[in-house]
Amino acid sequence: MTTLRSFVTVADHGGVTRAAAMLNLTQSAVSMQLKRLEDLLGLQLLDRTSRRIALTPSGEQLLGYARRMVQLNDETVGRLTDQVWEGEISFGVPHDIIYPVIPRVLKQFNAAFPRVRVLLSSLYSTRLLDSYGKGEIDLILTTEITVGPGGETLSELPLKWYGAPGGVAGRQRPLRMANCRNCLFRPEAQRKLAAAGIEWESAIDSNSDGAIEATVSADLAVTTMLDGTAPYQLEKVPASAGLPDLGLQKINMYGASAPRNELVRELAEVVRQGFSQIGAQAAVA
Repeated sequence: MTTLRSFVTVADHGGVTRAAAMLNLTQSAVSMQLKRLEDLLGLQLLDRTSRRIALTPSGEQLLGYARRMVQLNDETVGRLTDQVWEGEISFGVPHDIIYPVIPRVLKQFNAAFPRVRVLLSSLYSTRLLDSYGKGEIDLILTTEITVGPGGETLSELPLKWYGAPGGVAGRQRPLRMANCRNCLFRPEAQRKLAAAGIEWESAIDSNSDGAIEATVSADLAVTTMLDGTAPYQLEKVPASAGLPDLGLQKINMYGASAPRNELVRELAEVVRQGFSQIGAQAAVA
C-alpha cells in the first residue's frame, strides 16, 4: 500500500520532489518505493527519459486501480479504528469555478468526514488571496495567469468570450463589456482588445455576478468566462465576431503545500482529484 500511495502521489504531482514533500518523505525513499513497485509487478511504470516524469502505458493502466485501492484502504482503516474527525474548515472558491467540481468535492468530503463542517466562501481571487494571507481562510482556489508562491496549479482552461444565445453584442463596435470591478479577467481582455485595435466600453459598473449575467443574457454586452463554466443562459461568442483569443487561465490552489491541519490536507486531496478528472476530460475533448 505504501508503494501504491507513492506511485499515485508522483503521478498526481508530476515528479518525485513534489511527491516527497506531500508524503513527508525523502526523495530517495519515494524513488526506492517506486522501484520496488516496478520490481514487484515486473513492469516499467514510469518513463524517466524526459525531465518531467511521465507514465508508461502500464503505469496509466495501474493508476486508476491504485487510486481506488488507496482510497479503499484509507476508508477501511478509518472505519475499523473508529477514528472520528471533527472540526471546521474554511474553503474559498471564486464564483465562476464552483461548478461543476466543487459540489462533488463537498459531497465526497462529507461522506468521508461527516462531522467536519466546511464553510464555503465565494469571493474574487484577489480577495481570497488577501484573506488567505491573513490566515482567515484555510484553503482557497484562484483563477490567475500565473501561480504565486506556495500555490499549486490544478488545471488550465481557455478564457472565452460569452454572450446571449444568438446575440449580436459580440459584433457591435465599440464592444460593450460586462465584468465585475474586481474581475481578474477584465484587464487581460482589455489588453487583448487594444492589441487587436477593437474599441470597447463598459456596459455596467457592478460587483454582482447576477447583474453581469443578466446584462449579458439580455444581449446588452459580452463577458469573459472560463470555458465550460458559464451558466445555461449564456453561450460562447462565435469566432465570426472577430474577437481576440484570450489564452489560458490557471486554476490554482493555496493552502495544500503546508496545510494548517490534517483535515485541510484531506480536503485538498479531494479537490485535487476533482480537478484532475476535469483536466482528463478536457484532454479527451
